[in-house]
Amino acid sequence: MREKFSKLVNVYKKYGFIGFCKKLYAYIVANYLNKISFAVFFNPKKYRKQLSDILNSDSFDRIVLWRSSFGYNVPLFQRPQHIANNLSKNRCLVLYEVTTMTDKVKTIKEFGDNLYLINYNNVLLNKILMSELEKVTKPKYIQLYSTDWKLSVQNIKDYMSKGYGFIYEYIDDISPELAGTKNLPQNIVDKYEYAMGNTDVFVVVTADLLREDVINHRGEKNLVMSSNGVDYSFFGSVDENFDYMPEFKSILEKGKPIVCYYGALAKWFDYNLIKKIAATGKYSIVLFGIKYDEAYDENMNGEENVYFLGPVDYKILKNYAAKCDILTIPFVINNITKATSPVKLFEYMALHKPIVTTDMNECRKYESVMRGVDHDDFIAKLDKALELKSDSNYMELLDKEARENDWLEKAKVIINLISKSE
Repeated sequence: MREKFSKLVNVYKKYGFIGFCKKLYAYIVANYLNKISFAVFFNPKKYRKQLSDILNSDSFDRIVLWRSSFGYNVPLFQRPQHIANNLSKNRCLVLYEVTTMTDKVKTIKEFGDNLYLINYNNVLLNKILMSELEKVTKPKYIQLYSTDWKLSVQNIKDYMSKGYGFIYEYIDDISPELAGTKNLPQNIVDKYEYAMGNTDVFVVVTADLLREDVINHRGEKNLVMSSNGVDYSFFGSVDENFDYMPEFKSILEKGKPIVCYYGALAKWFDYNLIKKIAATGKYSIVLFGIKYDEAYDENMNGEENVYFLGPVDYKILKNYAAKCDILTIPFVINNITKATSPVKLFEYMALHKPIVTTDMNECRKYESVMRGVDHDDFIAKLDKALELKSDSNYMELLDKEARENDWLEKAKVIINLISKSE
């Protein structure tokens, strides 16, 4: 209960009173009212047949239940959706858990070949699903994020006792800041300790420091590295006739080179660095995303040359980024960012834009990324990035590293890991 209260406080700080009320209402509907569905209650045979038809298809070799309440139709398309999409393209039937706060799926919805959005919170539907799954002899897995705080270890053990493999995606430092709570939710701690102490669990890591942590706990058995990546084909094309928001048009009209960041604005964002860049007067700094916590409002006070434009839908975000001159990740260096594989890094590559970041561990792996070891060096790297805007060799390097990190390859790594036990 303390964890939920802490989360509610953070939601209030992030979205204000009206936004908080909307989120609270959606949460109550999703987690309590939608547990009972009259559609399923009065016609269970319909859903049993639908699920039976899905599960008896010859189009897949294994079944993956994605059980983290990340949601599918959230403003920023992230690793869960990309991995799910690309597992489904590699003969995996993916039953992706939705949150009705964002997805409006009360029962089940086909989203693509071998990809279905499922409301596991619907008690009767979930009961029917588990009953039908028991009849399937193909390999079955439950997959979730290390940051998931909904399922307990006992839930995981219940799945494993029925023959399911457990895929634990260790994707970030285990931190209350990332969980959005004052203290770490116990379910996050328990699942982490279970995964670290059980070599039967398939562990997928996204960063070297996370890999080292796993090896220190349990060795290299059933462990694989699958960093974040990019939908190369999606980011490879932009809408040249896109109608930009008025605020962005006015920034373009100023004529200054635009340094852009998109993503969460949180405590690990280097606000002092942004202020120093702004103070040079040389750049317009554009920030897209959500205020993940109170850090932005505490640190920024309407600085000149800094423009916060809020969240932009994933489908059109690339159009804005493509109009900018330099794409950046200005994070402070701490335990969270040392273990972060930024999704946006690979998207920046596919957009063929010069990239400047702070000296994060995972950014050191890529030749196309210019890293500032301190604030002065970061600003110097921005100047160098402007020079590389039209450098053909640098553009080829960005393209090469983007292609090497397509999400399809990241999903194949996971399949190669689990298929060894099938």
